[in-house]
Amino acid sequence: MIDALVQPFIEFAFMRRALVGSLAISLTAPPIGVFLVLRRMSLMGDAMGHAILPGAAIGYLLAGLSLTAMSLGGFAAGFAVALAAGLVARSTVLREDASLAGFYLLSLALGVMIISVKGSNVDLLHVLFGTVLALDDAALILIATIATVSLATLAVIYRPLVLECFDPQYLRSVSPLSSPTHLLFLVLVVLNLVAGFQALGTLMAVGIMLLPAVAARFWTEDISGMIGVAVGVAFAASLGGLLVSYYANVPTGPAVILGCGAFYLLSMFAGVKGGLLWNLMPRKHLEA
Repeated sequence: MIDALVQPFIEFAFMRRALVGSLAISLTAPPIGVFLVLRRMSLMGDAMGHAILPGAAIGYLLAGLSLTAMSLGGFAAGFAVALAAGLVARSTVLREDASLAGFYLLSLALGVMIISVKGSNVDLLHVLFGTVLALDDAALILIATIATVSLATLAVIYRPLVLECFDPQYLRSVSPLSSPTHLLFLVLVVLNLVAGFQALGTLMAVGIMLLPAVAARFWTEDISGMIGVAVGVAFAASLGGLLVSYYANVPTGPAVILGCGAFYLLSMFAGVKGGLLWNLMPRKHLEA
């Protein structure tokens, strides 16, 4: 049994790189997802995940499958969409979720169009669904750098970020940190989507950010506990997805995200904090 778990990673260097990249993403993206869930911004994360596509596509148009060009383009596009959606929401009658939905659809269509004009279907699939088994040293360095920067920044803004989740009006009234915290948080979201894009593609990157976070909500109500559970779920799904992909010869990115989805479904049914089975259990008299 142990041999079956470790043999692919001992024998093949590309499996080791895929594991390192997946675990680095799993260490930093789920904590961001926890705060997206707590701030009721889950769909915003999904929209921004698709918003990086036109920037990555422009980078591809200019420099081919260049890691630097596509990453910089993706970051610029994602951050621009986030700021534009907020500006539209503050300047018009549209709410932020509606403006994000509009930008998300435009971004997805524009990105697919740009790649399709210059590239092939293989290039399009590479951008949309990622190639986690083809991670090279440059991609690993980028992912590790983003993970390090994200964790350090999250540690610095952790306290105001927690307060903003539960009482943003109070934070605005007692501290000038509300706007900088929100801006830094948006930067972290886009950065981690860019890191996930390198391995899982634009359509899958948001999955490893949000699904473990949603699953963690069914096991604990403590934020630090949710972060720990979410990271553990992402680790397990990454390892399991790589092994399933290796032995069953199925696409790796979708296997990892389906692993996250399996943990989410299990948590939804069996989680001790609001899971379906837990809610069906008989309660003591007068117990809330």
